[in-house]
Amino acid sequence: MPVDAVTAVEALYRSDWGRIVATLIRLLGDFDLAEEYAQEAFAAALDQWPTDGVPEFPRAWIVQTARHKAIDRLRRETLFTEKIQSQLVHELASATTELPASGEIADERLRLIFTCCHPALAPEAQVALTLRTLCGLDTDEIARAFLVPTPTMAQRLVRAKRKIREARIPYVVPEASQIAERLAAVLTVIYLVFNEAYTATRGERLIRTDLAAEAIRLGRLVRSLMSSSPAGAPPAEATGLLGLMLLHDSRRESRVDEAGDLVVLEEQDRSRWNKAQIAEALPLVAEAMRSRPGPYALQAAIVAEHSKAARAEDTNWREIVRLYSELERLEPSPVVSLNRAVAVAMAQGAGAGLTMVDALATSGDLDNYHLFHAARADLLRRMGSREDAAKSYSRALELVTNDRERRFLERRLREVAAVSPGA
Repeated sequence: MPVDAVTAVEALYRSDWGRIVATLIRLLGDFDLAEEYAQEAFAAALDQWPTDGVPEFPRAWIVQTARHKAIDRLRRETLFTEKIQSQLVHELASATTELPASGEIADERLRLIFTCCHPALAPEAQVALTLRTLCGLDTDEIARAFLVPTPTMAQRLVRAKRKIREARIPYVVPEASQIAERLAAVLTVIYLVFNEAYTATRGERLIRTDLAAEAIRLGRLVRSLMSSSPAGAPPAEATGLLGLMLLHDSRRESRVDEAGDLVVLEEQDRSRWNKAQIAEALPLVAEAMRSRPGPYALQAAIVAEHSKAARAEDTNWREIVRLYSELERLEPSPVVSLNRAVAVAMAQGAGAGLTMVDALATSGDLDNYHLFHAARADLLRRMGSREDAAKSYSRALELVTNDRERRFLERRLREVAAVSPGA
């Protein structure tokens, strides 16, 4: 198969999966059917594009192919009527040519997000379903975000789709008066999309730039949507989330070296940080922190402290500890506690941080979290406890799924194992 055809299919899947599925949900009225026929259409592209060539409008080709496959199946099952066919043909008219990105994508994806985030669904199901349909994340990727087993997440997705179908939840952007009650779930979706983009669950890439750009775009869109609401100003959390994503994304170019290996924050070349994004983000963070700050505003303030430090050693770790303490009080979680322990280690010494990390070891949620063991290993390494560090690095390696993170942990393990315990 020609490389350009493979590349085109892969690129389209990464960039437009959510857009395609959103269109098909509108056309077919069913989440499962939309995903099924989208997958079949991509498989057809892998078969046909190498010989027929990449079409002028690849996304429209996928949508039209999926629609035809759905129609064929409905005909075979004698569930297809002239009325339904006529409606589908009419609805598809906008999908058979490329449309300007500004309006169509926003409407389709916002419609999908707000459909998934309907209050009739459990909060965790709202977020999980949106991540699956909008971003094409696999069930295990979503399970990692929630720190739950993959089978548990699979059941949540099945139940959420069934609920939408049985409750006849409309596939629409709600009225302005209804948006506020769904905002928290929508922001959570965008946040978790960005988390997956920042460190991909698996594969060779550390950063999924396509997802990062989409999360930031959605963040801007929701903030703008809330600005046009009767209240006239975006909520602090929408502003804080946008600032948080911009600050994290500003470090993208410095997070891997020329060999493609991970570079930790304290070793990054800060001259490569995107100064324009930082300049845009810092006022957003300040705005979000003016009133009673929420979790996203506090996380943004933490990242802002790193962004304001010209050198790693200039970082105000005591302020970061204070912010993490406030975040832990506001939204307690094992991961927040772990991050606070690492900040304490940087402010007061590795021993103080290790005591806090070890106190978290009884949490079942963290035992299967590779970053918990990686953080513990790093503190032990800093303290010179190389043998214990090696054990924690080995445990982290058992759990990590991203290739670049794995190479980093393997390198650290080699470093601590190279020195004998008595050296």
